[in-house]
Amino acid sequence: MWAAAVAKNLYQRTRTSTGVIPSLSRTLQPLAGPQTSSGRAAVATQTRSVSSLQPRRRKHKKAQKGRVPVRTGGSTRGNYIAFGEYGIRVKEGVRLSAETISAIHTMFRRKLKAIKDLKIWLRVFPDIPVTTKGTEVRMGKGKGAFDYWACRVPKGKIIFEMKGSGLNTELAKDAMRQAGFKLGVASEFVAASDLTRQPSKCDMPPTTIPFQQAK
Repeated sequence: MWAAAVAKNLYQRTRTSTGVIPSLSRTLQPLAGPQTSSGRAAVATQTRSVSSLQPRRRKHKKAQKGRVPVRTGGSTRGNYIAFGEYGIRVKEGVRLSAETISAIHTMFRRKLKAIKDLKIWLRVFPDIPVTTKGTEVRMGKGKGAFDYWACRVPKGKIIFEMKGSGLNTELAKDAMRQAGFKLGVASEFVAASDLTRQPSKCDMPPTTIPFQQAK
């Protein structure tokens, strides 16, 4: 009883006239941060790290296995260079894991660390959850546990692009050659030109047969 009385007395002493505990009111105040020209607090932006490639949220935590899409209608989306000067294009459909993509990006940063103003673009993103089950497990008992994130890359799609002030064709081609070893499928080196750049809509209407170099 005496402990409850002491706690009640201490609680009444710490209350203010408005009935709010001072310590709690301090924790509810917004943190002081940088402000814009209008006086409002600037919104902090979050940068996605390549070492943790995964979607921020997903409606369902598991997904069906699915298949790598096969473009039968002549679509060439993602087959052209859009940002950099050099790229790597897969010749076969493949499912890439987030670990493989991160390993290729790390290899690029280490091999081309001497290049000034090096920029690397990732054209695919692993947003498909892949589940696995142990060996010699009987059928049933529900879907397996989540294992890693992956993405389905169709044939002819460009995966990485890069650009830099000191980056030449020889260095970029050697880096893409080493990246091809980690992909597990046949790939090719692509350099920016009039044939590999994305054509404008006036030059390539939807009814036109896609260019041969983009297939």
